[in-house]
Amino acid sequence: MNRPTPETWAHAGHRLLVKAIEEFAYEELLTPEPVEDRPDTYRLTFDGGVHWTFTATRGTFGTWRLTGPPTRTPAPDGEPGPEQLLLDARPTLGWDGPTTAEILRELTATRRADAAALTRQRTAAALADLDHLDLEAHQDGHPCMLLNKGRLGFSGRDAATYTPEAAGEIRLIWAAVHTGLATYSGTPGLTADTLLSEELDAHTRGQYAATLDKATAGTGHDPADYTWLPVHPFHWDEAVETLFAPYLADGRIVRLGESPDRYRPLQSIRTLANLDHPHRRNVKVPLLIRNTLVWRGLSTEPTHAAPDVSHWLHTLRARDPYLSEELRFHPLGEVAAVSVRHPLYQAVPDAPYRYHELLGAVWREPVHTHLRDGERARTMAALLTTGSDGRALVTELVHRSGRTPENWLRRFLQALLPGLLHHLYAYGVAFCPHGENTVVLYDATDTPIGIAVKDFAEDVNLLPEPHPAYADLTERADTILLRWPAGELAHSLLSAVFAGHFRYFAPLLADHLHLPEPRFWALVRAEIERYHRRFPEHAHRADAYGLLAPAFDRIALNREQLLGGAFHDRAERDEGFDVTHGRIPNPLATAQDQP
Repeated sequence: MNRPTPETWAHAGHRLLVKAIEEFAYEELLTPEPVEDRPDTYRLTFDGGVHWTFTATRGTFGTWRLTGPPTRTPAPDGEPGPEQLLLDARPTLGWDGPTTAEILRELTATRRADAAALTRQRTAAALADLDHLDLEAHQDGHPCMLLNKGRLGFSGRDAATYTPEAAGEIRLIWAAVHTGLATYSGTPGLTADTLLSEELDAHTRGQYAATLDKATAGTGHDPADYTWLPVHPFHWDEAVETLFAPYLADGRIVRLGESPDRYRPLQSIRTLANLDHPHRRNVKVPLLIRNTLVWRGLSTEPTHAAPDVSHWLHTLRARDPYLSEELRFHPLGEVAAVSVRHPLYQAVPDAPYRYHELLGAVWREPVHTHLRDGERARTMAALLTTGSDGRALVTELVHRSGRTPENWLRRFLQALLPGLLHHLYAYGVAFCPHGENTVVLYDATDTPIGIAVKDFAEDVNLLPEPHPAYADLTERADTILLRWPAGELAHSLLSAVFAGHFRYFAPLLADHLHLPEPRFWALVRAEIERYHRRFPEHAHRADAYGLLAPAFDRIALNREQLLGGAFHDRAERDEGFDVTHGRIPNPLATAQDQP
């Protein structure tokens, strides 16, 4: 990864300062007050006579959009940066010393990552030419969260090697774990031996088998009683060599060797794609780092159940002609998994949850296996990207499609929403289709034609009441899937898509393609109503889900991260509903589709 320059460091700092004010004001962490006799001018006042002044407009959901650089009074030494704003806001936000230090640490890491990425910027046309994997290195991270690239636990060298914006090459370490510790699970017909034959060539399997034979000789362990899995090289050093030292010593864990294939991380960091054999599956592995809200491990039970959830979703799709024939909707199956328990920490159920997520692997279908000749894939998050030439990627895609901006947007919404709506209304199933989890499929003209969705074991939620579709769930899948009332289940769209992605996408289209925001929301509502007309038997559920309700709860991710939740060594991963604060107006409630 390139080092930040003074210019990119300043640019990254300004962007984060603006984002901090906009998102903190949106979540009402801070309360700007209007400045008298100065239209669209606001002030944040803090202790000691300090205040920050800025100009802004208000947008959909009550969003704040700064229209000029913020200024601080009294003026700081040098340019005002996000670090100074957070220090000024500390008394207001009630941070103690340890919390403030951790926030500044994560802010510095995020700013460094953003500044380094700016040194590699490309034009919108160049971004549009990139394939799915290369484009992953040019995205901005979670749009709602200020501290979205902290990766606490990574050193500078780690960040330059293992992050998506580094666009590097990683060779995973393969290990054999005794079945007393490790459990394999797969979709029907995918045995552990079949998986290994598809993911490793015969020569490599032979080498690894010889290593295991040698390591187990004289130990009393049978090589046939081992399960193989890949481990991230950072995690091997950070967690396996240290925390699993007893089992390395007694031979229940054996290092087999380095993967001959090169991998590259996707935006989620712990999911990697095979560079040398793209038909081989993506691999999701734990990392002992904390990023955004949580430690990035792999929970044992959800990992074990992931293939069951995937098989169930694939079965739903296969039985439904609307999903399997009319739409291009592809759940990217997590078809195999290895979960590894740690006996010492298993005996400490009240240990921080990261000690219960230390080792495992999930194999996921790569998106390109669902692409036909001439088609492309890009995450939905990529649509928020702007090139080094100031041109938005979506502007370039619309231009290449030969369509009008409105026609292109209609096609995008037709690709995105029907499959998600159908799972919600017909089956009581909600994905977590935020920008990184949703991959948009495009035809040869760069017109959207469908989507693929991912992350099932922990991010698929159901209704609390019985549903016919749930009858085919295995017991282990049924146990780990969380359940929410309809109004909260609908946040899979209300918060993950509408407030979490469209809140930024709509003004981008207005600024770059001159598509007014009211028209944007009218088209979104029209697509929802088109689904209601297509399936009138499900339309009676509309009120319960509340997609067109006047208002809904505001999901406040920065509140959750910055007001203590992310700094607690909890024994349980946060399985409660996301932190909410207040209500926000729903633009779909009043939107009208007028041709």
